[in-house]
Amino acid sequence: MKSRDRAGSRSRRSFLELTTATAAALGLGPIFLADVRRAIAAGEADAIHTVAAAKAKELAGGRPITLTVMQPSGSLGNVKPVAERFTAEAGIDFNYLEVPLGEINQKVLLEAVSRSGSFDLALPATFGIPDLAESGILVNLDPLAGKYEPADYNKDMLFSAGNYYKGSLYGYGTDGDAYLMFYLKDWLDDHDEKKRFGDKHGYELKVPDTWEQLDAMMAHFHQPDKGRYGGALFRTQYFIAWEWWVRFHAKGYFPFTDDMEPQINNEAGVEALAQLVAASKYLYPGARSNGLFENFEAYGEGDKFCNIGWGGTQKYLNSEKSKVRGRLAFGPTPGGMIGGKLLRTPYFNWGWNYVVSSASANQEIAYLFSLYACSPAMSTIAVRDPGGYFDPFRSNHYSDPQITEVYTKEFLVAHEDSMRNAIPDLYLKGQGEYFDQLRVNIAAADVGEKTPKQALDETAAAWNRITRRMGKRSQVVQWTFLKSIYPEGVRGVLKA
Repeated sequence: MKSRDRAGSRSRRSFLELTTATAAALGLGPIFLADVRRAIAAGEADAIHTVAAAKAKELAGGRPITLTVMQPSGSLGNVKPVAERFTAEAGIDFNYLEVPLGEINQKVLLEAVSRSGSFDLALPATFGIPDLAESGILVNLDPLAGKYEPADYNKDMLFSAGNYYKGSLYGYGTDGDAYLMFYLKDWLDDHDEKKRFGDKHGYELKVPDTWEQLDAMMAHFHQPDKGRYGGALFRTQYFIAWEWWVRFHAKGYFPFTDDMEPQINNEAGVEALAQLVAASKYLYPGARSNGLFENFEAYGEGDKFCNIGWGGTQKYLNSEKSKVRGRLAFGPTPGGMIGGKLLRTPYFNWGWNYVVSSASANQEIAYLFSLYACSPAMSTIAVRDPGGYFDPFRSNHYSDPQITEVYTKEFLVAHEDSMRNAIPDLYLKGQGEYFDQLRVNIAAADVGEKTPKQALDETAAAWNRITRRMGKRSQVVQWTFLKSIYPEGVRGVLKA
């Protein structure tokens, strides 16, 4: 990655020289430098929040500056505590502009047209970065990263693929949204259920390795006449495609060939969709109507074997509102057997990124705040908020006592593993259009309006039209880059 390579070329000596010059300009003296030297001894990234705030103060030069941050409603508890520390260190104030979480990408995109300067920083969903970068509203951060980003800044970031578009840096991810699974541990551990399941299927009832095993377990536990259901997996139109995406990758294929020809409607894709549709029989009655937060509440009732979700799901399930608190087992999304070996393809399908508006009058200071906010020290403060959206994304987060209390140690083990091995979302220009076609057709197959083959054939045809409209040559460039940032162990197995 270009920006990472440039940042990596900076030496500890040049970083310390920058720090020393900044301290001298601000009159911060030897105490400041001693603190920074101690931090640098552990790693440059551990000192960057101090350096970034000091440099922002120097750039402000005593002028009154207020940065406006546009963030999804519900994340103020993640953003504000960090911004208040930046204000205390750099003397720069903040306005907070909250918008509904489902609208923030569109709000950022509108700024590309209006150029009103209504915000300096924003937190769009990661999957929108390609479209926002193409619109011109995002600052290409390569030059600023080359100037300020420490060589080891990304070393403990578990997933940074969504920060880049065509090899250039456009944002800093601040949220670890890897999809993973939740199970009722007491149901898995029940001696009678273990015997009944083992006798029928010939393998142990435990956290499943494959989708076929999960589907068999949901069928096993589904007893609606007794008030027990196999699962709470999403079947609403917006969410349903994400499950199929993981099921399809676990069959051993990329969604496109190297030349951007869709292969989602091959035999593996159709089989994955047929299995998803069959599994719907073993879900609770609200699966096709409940949204995100209703899903949390429904699974929290404790009468459904499994669920799929994120760190935000666990925050609710580990709260006093939930009846499953302390009853859960966790695991990555199930995988598939390819050539006799288990292929797991956990999936990073949401996330939020700090980005800088090209309409901002204070782009460099806004960048420095992004660097500050996503640093090891400050991001830990952000992730600690039990009511916010930001989930762990740096390795140091997983040993923090407050974060452990919010999520539980058992959950964090599964989450960290999924983050380290997650496949990226479809980070292409037009991502929303590609996925909207997939969503509509998968939902139609799920209710029997289309066969799995028909649904995916129609999706593939629509994808070809989208690719032509977006510019095939440009899309191939990004797809080639995107394939290169799949996890190595997955990339070597998937067929193009």
